[in-house]
Amino acid sequence: MEYINDININEAVIHVLDNNSDEPVLNEYSLDLTEDRYKFIFKHIEKCLKDENLKYAVFNDEKSIVKEVCKDYLNGIDHDLINLSKEIAKQLFSIMNGNTNIPSCDLIVASIVTDKGPMIAILKLDYVKNFTHNIEFINEKLGIDIVPLSSGLPGSGQKINKAAFIKPIRDDHFNLMILDKQIRKNLDDEYIYNYFINNFLGCNIVENERDMTKSFVNATEEWIRENFYEEPYKSMKVRNAVKERLREDETIDINNFADEVLSPDEAQNYKMFMTQAVPEKITVDTAWANKKLKRTRLKIDNSIDIYVDDEEYKDSSKFEVVRNGDGTVNLVIKYITNIIEK
Repeated sequence: MEYINDININEAVIHVLDNNSDEPVLNEYSLDLTEDRYKFIFKHIEKCLKDENLKYAVFNDEKSIVKEVCKDYLNGIDHDLINLSKEIAKQLFSIMNGNTNIPSCDLIVASIVTDKGPMIAILKLDYVKNFTHNIEFINEKLGIDIVPLSSGLPGSGQKINKAAFIKPIRDDHFNLMILDKQIRKNLDDEYIYNYFINNFLGCNIVENERDMTKSFVNATEEWIRENFYEEPYKSMKVRNAVKERLREDETIDINNFADEVLSPDEAQNYKMFMTQAVPEKITVDTAWANKKLKRTRLKIDNSIDIYVDDEEYKDSSKFEVVRNGDGTVNLVIKYITNIIEK
């Protein structure tokens, strides 16, 4: 996964896309990036780029307004971010106007520079219900009430659901990064569920190293729970093998992993299960794996939770799994010097 660590905002424009209006309200000026405004936009961009739901995507071959205007800007053909942002806003509003179930929003389009190169950031800030006080005199007495603000923006501490980060369009294996956390409520929501990726951006999601690594871990855990539900020693053996591969290997061959860790029958079952979830060989996202492995959480017999730091989990002088011979195990925590109840 291409992780972005340094972000600088050059310029930003905001537009109002209200589904109750016939036309979008398009800004003719860039935002004055005061310290507070800069921090507000920066925090949202930073949160989006760090979100584990961020995906790679490639633009379709069909003509796309978003693709064309961003391509011209990032290649230095057109330097006008205001006009670029207005074209993007009009494109999104035309899609929203065709379906009133798409929530109204403010749209921020920003030119940013990162440690991975220049990008166009597109942030859809759906309105959230905030409240403020209202002061008025009633019968010569002071009254204070609480009233809703229907068009409040998500604060910098809140997450947004839809964003895109577009790179200079070259021959890379992906053109943009997308965050789209649309909740699908029923099968009739197909258009609402896919409009941001399919209709607005015109692109296809492509799997990245983090997606593959997460899928490998999650699918293996699902298989363990189905096949070793009442065999804790086997369960922990496979989980420990997964952690070892994530720590030490850059790529994991599913077939080799199964043959080394499982019995022949179990390996065959595992391979068939995994073909539906991941490719035969996956590239490990070491940054995600290292974060994932910092702590182990064990839920024991649905009633006990244990959180163990990775170093202690691997240290047999502090933590050990002991087989009882009847299929059960004892988890032994050793040499405790301090206990605090939380």
